[in-house]
Amino acid sequence: MPHITLVRHGQANSTAKDEVAYDRLSDLGRQQARWLGAHLRDSGEGFARVYAGTLRRHQETAVEMAAEDVVLDPRLNELEYFTLSQLMATQHGIAIPTDRPGFLRHMPVLLSYWQEGKLDGAPESFADFESRVRDVLTEIADGPGRALVVTSGGLIGMTMRITMGLDLRALAHACLAIQNTSLHRYQPLPTGLVLMQFNALPHLDHPDRHHARTHL
Repeated sequence: MPHITLVRHGQANSTAKDEVAYDRLSDLGRQQARWLGAHLRDSGEGFARVYAGTLRRHQETAVEMAAEDVVLDPRLNELEYFTLSQLMATQHGIAIPTDRPGFLRHMPVLLSYWQEGKLDGAPESFADFESRVRDVLTEIADGPGRALVVTSGGLIGMTMRITMGLDLRALAHACLAIQNTSLHRYQPLPTGLVLMQFNALPHLDHPDRHHARTHL
């Protein structure tokens, strides 16, 4: 049965304060990706096509998974959260969070300011981000066989907004729930993409790997 499996990249540099510093896998992130790749191979999971964004953390995750013939597409790249956060801090005095509770409060506000065009100098508009995600998903869904897509949490969250009609608060909560190297599966139907699996971590189910379940 054709389907699209979206994978969030492995844990990146969780102490970063900007886009460049964040864009590399931690040692744990590399291990998460190796475990995921081994799980997919051991379970007999095969993919006719493999895609990834062009960010370093996407490509490193695909390499550690031992994915082959990966098609790189910049439309699968993440929204620039750090850049947008810095703009909101500078222009509206809303501080960038330093912990998960802070991110829980910050994300819905950031998305609202971004959607309403209140962040001057944003690298892309909210509407443009939504449009590129819709476009690339439509193209991948139209291809033959099963597809694997290595990307980021914001893009996976936007996919849920597009396919399930999420409002901004629900979109923010979805993004914050998505864990590193988690699996999100969609089945293409004549009426559109249908979510079949969310935030699955079968490669981290063993008690010895529970410590590797990360959000940041």
